[in-house]
Amino acid sequence: MTKELFVSAITKLVSGILILGILIFLPAGTFHYPQGQLLMGILFIPMTLAGIVMMLKSPELLRKRLSVKEEQNEQKKVILFSGLMFAAAFIAAGLSFRLNLLMLPKWVSYIAAVVFLLAYALFAEVLRENAYLSRTVEVQENQKVIDTGLYGIVRHPMYMSTLFLFLAMPLVLGSVISFLIMLFYIPIISRRITNEEQVLEAGLEGYTEYKKKVRYKVIPMIW
Repeated sequence: MTKELFVSAITKLVSGILILGILIFLPAGTFHYPQGQLLMGILFIPMTLAGIVMMLKSPELLRKRLSVKEEQNEQKKVILFSGLMFAAAFIAAGLSFRLNLLMLPKWVSYIAAVVFLLAYALFAEVLRENAYLSRTVEVQENQKVIDTGLYGIVRHPMYMSTLFLFLAMPLVLGSVISFLIMLFYIPIISRRITNEEQVLEAGLEGYTEYKKKVRYKVIPMIW
């Protein structure tokens, strides 16, 4: 662990809390938005704990996860579209609460919170299995194909976990409109996967054979 890594992690955590808080609570017109408070809690408390664990046990993995500088032009577009989608979804949730427009019952939020935490646990397992897991699309030095554990079931278990995470978020917030907006994550992530697999096939030895061995990309028997 280095001071630079610690400062970078804290800065990004605080920035994320502030940005998400503004996107949710400012449109809501109040901090007294229980579903918004619930999402902030289940999102940032596990994130903080996971960051501490990675900082102590695997600082290099944390450094990779903090890096968001993409070299691929296609991935830069994916990041842009994703950012716009998230901003629109969170703003829509705040406005839905403020206007009481197509809000879901609170029990839906509680169930979605459980799904969110289970998906978070799945994401943590993916991080444990794959030390090469970066937030950018690249082939790293000495990288090898991983085909065991979750990677023996689908080729992109990280995207499987984020799919459940992101689709659960608007349901935690209780907003139908926000959920409909977040459905755009499916074509966005499909575009990212297509480009990512092209990069991996071109630069990672054994990935073509791995694709033949593990047929499904994200969800077994479906996708």
